[in-house]
Amino acid sequence: MTIVPMDRTHAPVPKAPATPAPAGEHRRLHEMFFPKHLLAVIRRERARADRQKGQFSLVMFRLVPARGRWATLRLGKLVMDEVRATDEVGQFDRHTVCALLPDTAPDGAWKLIDRVDETSRARKMAVEPVVYTYPSSWFDNHHKNGSSSNGNGSSGTGVSASSRVSNSSRNTSEVAPWVQAAEDVDEDEAVKEREDTLPLESLLMRPPSAAKRFLDVFVATVVLLLASPIMLVVAALIKYTSEGPVIFKQWRSGIGGQPFEIYKFRTMCVNADALKAKLRAQSEQDGPAFKMTRDPRVTVIGQFLRKTSLDELPQLINVLKGDMSLVGPRPLPLDEQAQCDQWQKGRLDVAPGLTCVWQVHGRSRVSFEEWMRMDLGYIKRYQVWEDLKLILQTIPAVLLRRGAK
Repeated sequence: MTIVPMDRTHAPVPKAPATPAPAGEHRRLHEMFFPKHLLAVIRRERARADRQKGQFSLVMFRLVPARGRWATLRLGKLVMDEVRATDEVGQFDRHTVCALLPDTAPDGAWKLIDRVDETSRARKMAVEPVVYTYPSSWFDNHHKNGSSSNGNGSSGTGVSASSRVSNSSRNTSEVAPWVQAAEDVDEDEAVKEREDTLPLESLLMRPPSAAKRFLDVFVATVVLLLASPIMLVVAALIKYTSEGPVIFKQWRSGIGGQPFEIYKFRTMCVNADALKAKLRAQSEQDGPAFKMTRDPRVTVIGQFLRKTSLDELPQLINVLKGDMSLVGPRPLPLDEQAQCDQWQKGRLDVAPGLTCVWQVHGRSRVSFEEWMRMDLGYIKRYQVWEDLKLILQTIPAVLLRRGAK
């Protein structure tokens, strides 16, 4: 449903307290959110949209050329005068103001832009708008662009989307240069809702901090050096006990749904993926994930490697490459991730990891929905100290084989 912003100049005078007055006549600058609070407001609205299976839009207005703080506040007041009482206005950065529009499709967002554009021109302010929408087909597009688990495809993704910047240039195909968060939208699979709309999911990604990345590289390097003799022995056992490559490669969903090739010691027969569909009905894990205690595809040495989690050691290379982190939601295969519910895709906001809450406290003992909630709970506490705690908790969990199958 498209909700059109109220036209203040023709809004009727309310005759009863139940009919709200135009929002702009009651809102002041102190009601505008500042950058440190704005993302929390956006995430809260996403959670609401997930629960209600709804949608919302976010419109960003940037002064061109960039000016000082007072000019941005002036723009903020202008936007606040045009939005509805249910909309939120905040400052995205020093030169950008955004309006969060609940229950609003992109068409409704562009009608707000038309009003702001008209008013800003009258006040001799040059404003450059960009519209983001949620939910979008962004994650699904990444899945389409990823290859199958045999590694023959390509995960290449590029960027392209259209942005209307003024009444005189509505058909431009260039994205405003300051919009950097949407760099992973595929050119041929751009958001289909509108060509001039960007996926809001791209704004909510949380790349690893410098401290987290340092911890990843340091620990991964040390463990690889210490474990290299064990890895050589494991590789030799795999090579001489079954046919096929030593390293198993599979496309998984990374941060933002970006496909990447994960590395593991091979624990199954070479045609494991072909047999998976036949065994799907015997899966002991609810939801899209596949888990089976006595999986006939697993080799003799593979059973030992899985019990001890030694098959995961090559993923330290993924950590060094930046595809993964030491701690983060476990990456699902592309086909399984594509089957996740809308709210479960929030786990793609951060880089996947070798271990997380599910590894320590869940695994085969919890449902798929509980697993997803564990991942989302970790993201809410996303910090280095939480990572250190989970790394220390993973050691006894692996040694005691808690929940391992």
